[in-house]
Amino acid sequence: MSRICMIGTGYVGLVTGACLADFGHQVMCVDSNPERVEGLNRLSVPFFEPGLDDLVAKNALERRLTFTSDLPEAVRKSSAIFIAVGTPQSKSGATDLSAVREVARQIAPHLTGYKVIVQKSTVPPGTSRIVSEIIRKNLKRGSKAKFDIVSNPEFLREGSAVDTFMHADRIVIGAESARALKVVSELYRPLYLIETPMVRTNIETAELIKYSANAFLATKISFINEMARLCEAIGPQVDVNVVAKAIGLDRRIGPKFLHAGPGYGGSCLPKDTASLLYFSKERGVKMPVARGTVEVNDTQKDFVLEKILRAVGSPRGKTVAILGLAFKPNTDDIRESLGLDFARALMKRGIKVRAYDPVAMPASQAVMPKIVYCPDAYQATKGADALAVVTEWNQFRQLDLGRIKRLMRRPAIVDCRNIYDPSTVREIGFRYQGVGRGEA
Repeated sequence: MSRICMIGTGYVGLVTGACLADFGHQVMCVDSNPERVEGLNRLSVPFFEPGLDDLVAKNALERRLTFTSDLPEAVRKSSAIFIAVGTPQSKSGATDLSAVREVARQIAPHLTGYKVIVQKSTVPPGTSRIVSEIIRKNLKRGSKAKFDIVSNPEFLREGSAVDTFMHADRIVIGAESARALKVVSELYRPLYLIETPMVRTNIETAELIKYSANAFLATKISFINEMARLCEAIGPQVDVNVVAKAIGLDRRIGPKFLHAGPGYGGSCLPKDTASLLYFSKERGVKMPVARGTVEVNDTQKDFVLEKILRAVGSPRGKTVAILGLAFKPNTDDIRESLGLDFARALMKRGIKVRAYDPVAMPASQAVMPKIVYCPDAYQATKGADALAVVTEWNQFRQLDLGRIKRLMRRPAIVDCRNIYDPSTVREIGFRYQGVGRGEA
């Protein structure tokens, strides 16, 4: 059992802290926002993630997981200090490291004995060196404290984060001292015992791995979206779903992330690909594949938006129903939400938007109050001239389309995620458009 200080109770920090507590460690989660800490102490998780509420409650009640704003105390009591704060994208495309730098400054005066500083936030290669230097400059005068920096990137998947932590594809640990490597490896012992692959490497390599992984996943998405456009250019007889299934059966390629749609959104892929391009440019390295991935994703949004606009026709007096505002199912995260992007574009053209999402509407209302938010999918489609299915929530797969047809003013569906069978939908009486599946 180790004592861990987890700085940051956002998505990465809270999920990681709760999971490590479930491994038997004592975890103190620190956040500078007293309201968030107060809520967590009442066992109120500030975002939606399946299974996380129960995991937090269990470990808090068993006194392995605590929440505090007292950073100095948490640092002094811990042997491992995780930095899990936000690293948003700046206007230039660079990663904003101000929160990481500030944490380094804050923890330095309170280091005693030996500590391992674990960089969990997604940061460009070289950041851990910067953190180390900031800490050294801000140690108390005459301090004999010793520390090592470790890069331990996260690979959580929103919507299944608890499961993907507990059954991880791999654990990556970048360290330069055997002592630090041993400390962090021991934190993940339960995963080691179930033979989870452990990649032990140096710090810069570990930092780059996260960016490389996300850029590759983004590339697969953009590739299949390019194929979807080609399928439509060839004709309605060509279905990108069949193309994707066939190439995904090749074990060298695999089926994951080969789903045509409106492009990728969320908190990771857009930010990480932009950051990769920024720091590669700084080092004089051209990355045409990564740049092409971003460009395809940007234009794919417009490609799908045009489908919605064609389904509506003249915008005057028209209404579009949007199903799905979260960037993916099983989360309330609306960062880089394609549903909200489409809503903005439609409303600028004078089109009224009605919307429904199972969990993301409160967050959406805070940023786009002029959307008409509805209590269910059926109410969202009432009087609509077109229906756009933007997020592939499972409940949207089983809708009574006959009922929806009766509720809509004009029966037109833009299936942005290809979750319906085109022939079935058309037999019901809808004009159907998918992505890479032809039109009718």
